[in-house]
Amino acid sequence: EVQLVESGGGLVQAGGSLTLACAASKFTADNYVIGWFRQTPAGERVGLSFVSPGLGRPYSADSVKGRFTSSVDNAKKMVYLQMNSLRPEDTAVYYCAAGLYYSGAYYLTPRNYNYWGQGTQVTVSS
Repeated sequence: EVQLVESGGGLVQAGGSLTLACAASKFTADNYVIGWFRQTPAGERVGLSFVSPGLGRPYSADSVKGRFTSSVDNAKKMVYLQMNSLRPEDTAVYYCAAGLYYSGAYYLTPRNYNYWGQGTQVTVSS
């Protein structure tokens, strides 16, 4: 079982930046994908970005591409979400999640993830 703990959320002004961190109790570099999601007021978890520690190349959704990007530090078992040019509509609870890596799988959907952190609140003021 993989345990995940997010940190780094908080209040930031529009146009500012924030870095979220996700500490994983364990992940085998080649086996897991770590993804970032946020929850809408309707309760839907929307995929933002993911990175496979084994591949090392992050992928971001079109909706946040150019503003949000994932990175990984294998030695520290940490995954980060760098968020720039934040907007009030980015306000949400943000989650990191872990799922086994399968070639060709789509990782911007929550159904491919088995483990979730508790979430961290990000609030962007106008």
